[in-house]
Amino acid sequence: MASFVTLRPATRDDAAELAILSDIASHGFASWLWLGELGGTGSDTPMELGRLKMRRDEGYGTWRQAVLAEAYGETAGAAIGYALGEDVKSMEVDRVALQPVIDLQKKVVGSWFIATLGVYSHLRGIGIGREILKDQIDRAGTLPVSLITASDNEAALSLYKKNGFSEAARQNAMSLFESSRKHEWVLLTRDAR
Repeated sequence: MASFVTLRPATRDDAAELAILSDIASHGFASWLWLGELGGTGSDTPMELGRLKMRRDEGYGTWRQAVLAEAYGETAGAAIGYALGEDVKSMEVDRVALQPVIDLQKKVVGSWFIATLGVYSHLRGIGIGREILKDQIDRAGTLPVSLITASDNEAALSLYKKNGFSEAARQNAMSLFESSRKHEWVLLTRDAR
């Protein structure tokens, strides 16, 4: 591990950082999903709802499955990963934009799924993402590893391919806004060790 990077398990108190980094990693897709869920939650903003979701003790994508990277005295990035269970096959999707992502996840049930891997922009390009990814691969143990990224995220695609991932499938992504760039969701997999 690069000497300037420290990885540690997340705590419930890290929920706000996890919400921000999940939104960064998804290029705004997470906060768009949270915005759609706001009705009747008591939250004032999508990010507050994201923070509340990250604070949960149960379910996919919570603080319990997260690892934070710290560098130069600050939070630098995070990953959320877990063994993807059979229950994803019966998951009901309430927004059409989420359907392609869930369809891709259904192809990799039984793998270690990296749902989030994000690094703050001012700390990119110095190996933090690589260290977080290596940690997730180690956490997978004997499971194959999978993740989904956008086809226009060239930095992420390069990082994953340099670390043994290959493209397994693609699905068209729905544009969230008129100004959104057209892209596809790309499922990448890496064989078990």
